[in-house]
Amino acid sequence: MEDDKARLLLDRHWAASNANDYEEEHHIYMKDAVLEYPQSGERIRGQQNIQSSRAAQPNRKQFMVRRIFGSGDLWVTEYVLTYDERPSYTVSIMEFIGEKVARETQYFSDPFEPGPSRAQWVERISKL
Repeated sequence: MEDDKARLLLDRHWAASNANDYEEEHHIYMKDAVLEYPQSGERIRGQQNIQSSRAAQPNRKQFMVRRIFGSGDLWVTEYVLTYDERPSYTVSIMEFIGEKVARETQYFSDPFEPGPSRAQWVERISKL
């Protein structure tokens, strides 16, 4: 797939995710797509199951994309996913076949305080 087209699809996906537009958010997936959350040991098979699992979450979510990069069939999005005002730094790895996502893997990390042992080499940045 052309990189410009992939980027457009991803921009639409994350905007729909942030707007809680579950229909638009899930147009990007193949009918038999697979979503994995390695940290919780979960695998969800099928576009409809992915959409249903996300729609069933009771928390109010918000997405802030930090950057999207990739080429061809492999794309990575770094973003902050906030559930009920609690941020989680997230990486989404999407593998495309044609213009649809066949597989996505997501990794989540909670914010943490900086370690004092490296303070002399650190430049502080905004957490969000």
